[in-house]
Amino acid sequence: MVINIRDWRKQIRENKMSVKNDEISEELTETESPGKELEEGEGFSELIKYTVPGYILGLLTGVFLDTQGYQRSAIGQWLVRTLAGEGESIFEGIFSIRQRFQKAEGSMAEAYGWGKFFGISFPWIIDLGSRFLGVDVYGVEGFYIPYFYALSDQIGANISGMLFLKHKEGSWKAGLLSYIHHPVMLTSLFVIILVPLGLLGARILGFSPTTQTFTALETIAANLCWVPPLVGWLNEKYR
Repeated sequence: MVINIRDWRKQIRENKMSVKNDEISEELTETESPGKELEEGEGFSELIKYTVPGYILGLLTGVFLDTQGYQRSAIGQWLVRTLAGEGESIFEGIFSIRQRFQKAEGSMAEAYGWGKFFGISFPWIIDLGSRFLGVDVYGVEGFYIPYFYALSDQIGANISGMLFLKHKEGSWKAGLLSYIHHPVMLTSLFVIILVPLGLLGARILGFSPTTQTFTALETIAANLCWVPPLVGWLNEKYR
């Protein structure tokens, strides 16, 4: 009888060790999955290539309008700033729509693209409202207009990314914790905060977008939306 009890206890210990080994194996699998997701699922490299075409289109449009005598055309500035500041958002929105039609699994890059796409029209309202209220769009007081053309989509992307992380993690607390450890989201936040300071400084030093070419160059300089996707791509590549 004693022998049977000892055998029974031995069997229990072996079963516990087997269960523990299985749990460790599952934890290792879960630990490996985030890296795989960043490497295969987020797709930020797809977003980087959309920035340069927007820059080129905006600059060429500005030069063309200047040669045609529309240096201070409000509609011309709207078009130039939209292309130079938000051209990549149009392409990134197309990327997100394509991902959705392909029924691909939701990713941070897709959420990021949707956020930028839906932020496109916001600066149009700000620009129109500022002109209606008599703001000097060429002076220091109008520094915020190119900011919103360049980065309203980035603000939308940041908000959309936060919502994606909240949905992914299951709660606001877990989503915020993931946000502050996500290199793309943090880079996006720094860009949103620092760019308006640069624009204000340039206006104080005397810069004024008195031509469409200057308008394009100012918007391109402010449009650092390519930086967060670049950080995401580097993170995918080297993590």
